Amino acid sequence: MSHALDLYAKSEHLLGIEASTQILHSIFLTLLEDEQIGSVLDIGCGRGGFMTQAIAAGIKCRGIDLSPVMVAAARQKGLDVACQNICEVSGRYEAAVAIFDVLNFIPPEGLSSFFHCVAGVLEEDGILILDVNTEYGFSDVAEGSMSAEDEACFLNVNAVYDNGRLSTEFTLFYRQEDGCYLKSQEQIEQYFHTLETLKNNGALVLVEDHPLSLYDVDDKMLLIFKKK
Repeated sequence: MSHALDLYAKSEHLLGIEASTQILHSIFLTLLEDEQIGSVLDIGCGRGGFMTQAIAAGIKCRGIDLSPVMVAAARQKGLDVACQNICEVSGRYEAAVAIFDVLNFIPPEGLSSFFHCVAGVLEEDGILILDVNTEYGFSDVAEGSMSAEDEACFLNVNAVYDNGRLSTEFTLFYRQEDGCYLKSQEQIEQYFHTLETLKNNGALVLVEDHPLSLYDVDDKMLLIFKKK
């Protein structure tokens, strides 16, 4: 899994998601500020873009990610980031966030463990804010093929949605110092989770759910959970 996430990390700049990422960051930061959150755990923090904004807003922030490439990039910014699974985290936080499809990377059989481990790091009345893809977001928006390139690499992405699973093949050709290209290829799996399944997670109470439209109408959902 980490190899696939590392390939994603190396090709992320070619995916054209900067504007959408910033929209989500703004939404999440506003929610934390409205709730007067003082400390947050960023689950799947990537290169730390959201952490940087949260810290600038006066929120104490720590991040975790499963990709060593992402973690290294975030640490270069001086951020408190670890290459950890949520169930390996200690400490307590007023809130946790999981931004841009993080939950969709977790298979159905892993959801219960995820929510219980998040509950374990939240203070009393702590909240979890996350976004997830709707089935429409997978089948009508994410499915398909795209290619992009810059002076250093060429990327091809092919995504197929079937029976609740989005299988995306990333093929990256990366230019080496000798002018030759190194080919890397990995498959990333994402999963559609129904709202009912997420409600019945056994550890956190769903208190708010809102439709989001990043690429098309209602292609995502914004969910807020509270510790029982």
